[in-house]
Amino acid sequence: MTSLAVMELNNNNNNNCGDESGRAENCEKYLRELTKTFTGIDKPLKNARKCETLTDLIGELRRTFDSDHVNIEYVNHLMLSYQSNPAEWRKFAKFDRYRYTRNLVDAGNGKYNLMILCWNEGHASAIHDHADSHCFMKMLKGQLMETRYAWPKDAAVTEDSKADIGNGGNGQEEIEYNGDELEELSRSTLETNGVCYINDTLGLHRVENPSHTDVAVSLHLYCPPFDVCSIFNKQNGKRTKCKVTFWSKFGKRESSVN
Repeated sequence: MTSLAVMELNNNNNNNCGDESGRAENCEKYLRELTKTFTGIDKPLKNARKCETLTDLIGELRRTFDSDHVNIEYVNHLMLSYQSNPAEWRKFAKFDRYRYTRNLVDAGNGKYNLMILCWNEGHASAIHDHADSHCFMKMLKGQLMETRYAWPKDAAVTEDSKADIGNGGNGQEEIEYNGDELEELSRSTLETNGVCYINDTLGLHRVENPSHTDVAVSLHLYCPPFDVCSIFNKQNGKRTKCKVTFWSKFGKRESSVN
């Protein structure tokens, strides 16, 4: 798809559906529907625009998401096209000694979250879903290993959880739950400038920095954005709703983080 064709597609779909809240709702519904069929692309689109800098990437993402019907392939292309430059993203990269951190780079006018995740040696996420949203993950530094799992056959849910993805703290009360161990689907290692994609139709995943000597930094795009997802117990499939928060926003530490 050429850059002209991509621009034309986005422009044709940029319909006025009333007020801004109505447009945002329409865009969110459209994006969630796409998770049922989109599986990601492996290579940048031929002749489409490339983002030379992080600033270019943010600007083009904002323009693309101004449409009510976002071209999700083009979003994937943009993430693939950007080449990591530490001088551009270093100010957003905030590490913590004890757990990986989620650092907001751009809120995308409420239509997406672009963030940088920082992983010290051996840091890992819980097994989690993506709340019916698209998840793009690009390596900026180091390596991350992604393990994918099938959904549990019996996913009992605990609604009131204080688990805090990326900021530690696991205060949920344990309950007895008898289920099957999660089925592992695949394992892959993401190298610098590589991009992977997942949504709930494709399964669950766990991400970890396998290195005991090197840190890792990754760039994530979630659309639509979410502040609640589910984490899963590998041994029995128990599902727990949890809140997700930011360690920092726009390069500044969140004062509410303990």
